[in-house]
Amino acid sequence: MLAGFMAQVPAASRPRFLALLERGAATRYRYWAEQLPAHAAGLRACAAREEEIATRSEAVVPIDAGAREKLESLIPAARDAYYAIFDGVPILEQLRIQAGAERLGAGAWRGMAQAVTDAHAREVLDGCALLEEVSASYLDTLVAG
Repeated sequence: MLAGFMAQVPAASRPRFLALLERGAATRYRYWAEQLPAHAAGLRACAAREEEIATRSEAVVPIDAGAREKLESLIPAARDAYYAIFDGVPILEQLRIQAGAERLGAGAWRGMAQAVTDAHAREVLDGCALLEEVSASYLDTLVAG
């Protein structure tokens, strides 16, 4: 779904691009929290993890102003593509789809972690993958219940 957008981003900037996408996912989680008040606390916790992932990765992956502009120019279309996959889909199915997206995100963070040479940055990006998996597990439980 987002591969075409990622292909437009230089490898060194992909963690920052993914961080911007994580903030969009946080917005979606807050929407789901409004739609499912019985599960609002858990969904808000997922949103907080998305924000934390973005903040952590932004802290360890520097980016210059020109690259930032390029990334930010891609975000609206990428976010629209992400939101479009949920159009007309029942909410529990949306959450199942999101659980899969979280797992793909975890794999992306791990791949980016392997590509960096800084040990601290690698540890932070690996930690982002773990946060993605926590949210995926929560969604699995919510959908199954």
